[in-house]
Amino acid sequence: MTTTDTEGSNVKNEGRGRGRKAVLPPTDYNAPQVLDPLTGLVVRHRDRDGHERDFDFSTLPAAAPLQRSLAVLFAARTHGWGSHETSKGCFRYLHAFATFASQRARPPGDLDELTAAAVKAWWEQQKHTSGRREVFRSVASLLRDDPRLQAGPVFEELARRVPDLPSKVESYAPAEFDQIRLEARRVFRAALLRIEQNAHHLESWHRGAFAPGTPDWALGEALDLIARTGDIPRYKRGEVKIRYRRAVGGRSAEMTWKRLFLDRMEATALGVLLMAQFGWNLTVINVMPTPKAAPDPGSDGQPTYRIPIRKHKGDRSETESATDAGADSPGRLITQALQATRFARALAHNLAPGTDRLLAWRAHCPQRAIENPARRTAIGPIRLGLNDDDAAGWKKRTGTGSPFQRGRRTVVVDRGEPSQHTRDTHERRYVLPDQRVQRQAAPIVAAGAAAALEHARKTVSLAAQLSQERDPSHQETATTDCSSTEQGPAPLPGGCCGASYLACLGCESARIHADHHPRLVQLHQALTNVRSVLPAPVWVRDWSDAHARLEDLRGKVGAGAWGRARGRITTADREIVDDLLSGDLNP
Repeated sequence: MTTTDTEGSNVKNEGRGRGRKAVLPPTDYNAPQVLDPLTGLVVRHRDRDGHERDFDFSTLPAAAPLQRSLAVLFAARTHGWGSHETSKGCFRYLHAFATFASQRARPPGDLDELTAAAVKAWWEQQKHTSGRREVFRSVASLLRDDPRLQAGPVFEELARRVPDLPSKVESYAPAEFDQIRLEARRVFRAALLRIEQNAHHLESWHRGAFAPGTPDWALGEALDLIARTGDIPRYKRGEVKIRYRRAVGGRSAEMTWKRLFLDRMEATALGVLLMAQFGWNLTVINVMPTPKAAPDPGSDGQPTYRIPIRKHKGDRSETESATDAGADSPGRLITQALQATRFARALAHNLAPGTDRLLAWRAHCPQRAIENPARRTAIGPIRLGLNDDDAAGWKKRTGTGSPFQRGRRTVVVDRGEPSQHTRDTHERRYVLPDQRVQRQAAPIVAAGAAAALEHARKTVSLAAQLSQERDPSHQETATTDCSSTEQGPAPLPGGCCGASYLACLGCESARIHADHHPRLVQLHQALTNVRSVLPAPVWVRDWSDAHARLEDLRGKVGAGAWGRARGRITTADREIVDDLLSGDLNP
């Protein structure tokens, strides 16, 4: 028996699903279900626009009880899905899971036979790419809805954290993105000019501006046929009838239907411009309805368009606005898009009333079967929207790269604000992982770190007090004299202090007089030398405070006294400093 699978193609059920299909309506997973496993198991999903799509779970490579359990979980989730893109993606993910499970040494007959080891093995298989991680994340979330899997080791494996892999998508450099934008503008504007010229001729023909029998009248008649049917009359073998060939001046697409319609690459060029102007991704552009101008254009006569934005992730909808305020305004591109697609949109509406999509274009070979019907909407010769295949075609034809994913990232990163997503998503998925941003940020971060280090150095000051001469009652240390260990940073029993000798520079009980200056000058120079060979974190942790306090001391005693002290450095001073740096000299 032949049934319809999730992608709309015909597949063999290999003996399953005999008789009528049992349609499982979207409902709660724990609601009573009376399903005969010998029949095809189908879940019907109705999207936000009322369109229906059936998903046949009997096609999954799994035992009938497992097929039914997955169908019930899937059906419960369809309540929150407004797009068939979501349900198609989830079905593909479940098919991948069922395929993995069927290849186990002991395939589970139902979800209660699923083991933690099997889930862990599936994770090990899926974790290597971002796409496969998304498969695991989506299916694990669905399986956790089953009451049999809401506790125990299997649940723990299904509830594991699945972090995103570092993104490999890099935004375009300004020169690269400008080149893509210029190429798209060149292709689309040439098409817009062609369509506008022929539209003007058609309008003149409708007004009776041309005398019957003249070449202009014959061209107008041909354009009218193209507008109403999408093509010009042809013989059975496909050749343009001679009468109309003479009227339009040839038989090529440029001379016939392209007079009023965009082709695939021209529609893709328009999509690229919409992405570059508004930051919309390909999914948004693909399903975008026709923008409508506000009823009152205002005193200046400039139309303001309300643009519906639909995102299938999260089933969110919002509305943006754009005013046509001149040649470079965002609204001008909407005006031009409406002009370039008006004949294709009108023909699609006539052939299928209620059709409402902005991106409408004519296929070169409309009679050719569509390779992937689930991803392409066809109405007669008209195709609606854009998808990844069109982006790949643009890349092949122009050599500028597949523009939408990297292009949207470029727009979002350069604008510095979210576009159809949250601030957290903006930072986490677009800005922080972007390699171009990281390269540009490196010198800024380094400069900021250096400034922070310099600020920290300046805020660490000498706490020891300067004195004119030595006080015999004070105890001498390796760096200063100590007036009282009880007030020190680490007093010990017996009148001792456990702080390092370098810490004496930050102690208010310490006293520094001229006899200390030579040794401290030597210590300052030694720390400066150490800084040049140590990693910055090690330097900051171990030596930067002492160095900063010595810098403060140098400023307080003055350059002259500091220089004179340099000339009084003794061998003993050098040895003591060496011991301080090596750690051989401790309190």
